[in-house]
Amino acid sequence: MSQRDPRQFGHVALVVGGDSAEREVSLRGGRAVAAALENLGVQFSVVDGPRRLLEQVAAGHYDRVFNLLHGRGGEDGALQGALRVYGVPVTGSGILASALSMDKLQSKRVFTACGLPTPDWRTAQSVDDASRIAAQLPPPWFVKPAREGSSIGMSRVDRADELAVALDKALACDSLVLVEQLIEGSEYTAAVLEDRVLPLIRLETPREFYDYEAKYESGDTNYRCPCGLPPEREAGLAELCLQAFRVLGTSGWGRVDLMVDEDERPWLLEVNTTPGMTDHSLMPMAAHAAGIDFEELVWRILNTSRNA
Repeated sequence: MSQRDPRQFGHVALVVGGDSAEREVSLRGGRAVAAALENLGVQFSVVDGPRRLLEQVAAGHYDRVFNLLHGRGGEDGALQGALRVYGVPVTGSGILASALSMDKLQSKRVFTACGLPTPDWRTAQSVDDASRIAAQLPPPWFVKPAREGSSIGMSRVDRADELAVALDKALACDSLVLVEQLIEGSEYTAAVLEDRVLPLIRLETPREFYDYEAKYESGDTNYRCPCGLPPEREAGLAELCLQAFRVLGTSGWGRVDLMVDEDERPWLLEVNTTPGMTDHSLMPMAAHAAGIDFEELVWRILNTSRNA
């Protein structure tokens, strides 16, 4: 890395925070990325939120953007489209891939159309949809806002009489809610960097599911990396995750979440185009297992902006 010239990136805007429900996660990861950029010798400025960023981009202050915004306004294609208008490269996926990945319903429709396995689902726009869904799709379910991340607004529901409450909770976060067939089994995540799948991570939590607290605050989540699968089995799951990454058009870096049921069948859950970069985050953990330290990871992510 010492032979690389950080001046090639010009003045980089590290955009963090914003006003989405994942603001705190973004700020936490931003501090780690800022320290790495400083150590790498990259000229950068930290900018809070997409509006302030675009004001400064319009004034010609930045040559490229390291996007660490999570959720709507930063991960859904809106920022990517605005930066394209100004001709400023940004890390990660483009407009369409970001929009498709952020919307879990559209992701699942693409997976299904491409013959990739994903749990059955129904949609809801009102708590009154509970009885219809319960008649069409047997419990248990995961109820989740269609366009949120970090498990915000999500609930596990085991009985039909609990569904309306879970819908109400999710509808507080989004006008469209996904009710997904719960898959009993093991949960894995596959980090993707430069079209390469890094070692898979198996997630184990004593909680009902891998929720926000388990992801960012709890010390009782167990991360297995290596994941414990036979090499050929892990390679097969990695290939499936790479297919999911590609059919949505995602690029640069990201993360694919999946379940493996008790009959060893894989089920794709979602693709994240701007994974977390906190000390609890899975992308740095997988990179470390692949022999890539945090500064090297940050450099490679920043380098994805050169291909925009």
